[in-house]
Amino acid sequence: MVDFPALTHVALTVSDLERSRAWYGGLFGSDPVLDEDAGAFHHVVWLIGGTLLGIHEHPGLESSEPFSELRPGLDHVAFGCASRSDLEDWEARLGELGVTTSGIVDAPYGSGLSFRDPDNIALEFFAPRGP
Repeated sequence: MVDFPALTHVALTVSDLERSRAWYGGLFGSDPVLDEDAGAFHHVVWLIGGTLLGIHEHPGLESSEPFSELRPGLDHVAFGCASRSDLEDWEARLGELGVTTSGIVDAPYGSGLSFRDPDNIALEFFAPRGP
């Protein structure tokens, strides 16, 4: 059997593409690699450490309710950090961007810093516990 393939991309549906384009652009500190109307939706995509992360705006959005991880579907998206020190740097950077965070939470398996995008989508920076 072949190895399970790597994750290549994640696409998140947003309610306001312009607002989210600006928010994610500020978070990533870069311009998107793709910004196009694909017909059924418009998407804006960034290349983050070898993985594509896209935001999609669908013209027939079924709901404008904020995201909740308590409904079936996505729970959260986590970005990998090498160390707890990196999390501290990201906590400071998110503060500069005016993004509210959970503060760094330590667990036996690692440490995380949770925050949310403008649609309340749960995001996290995570550093596994070191040796």
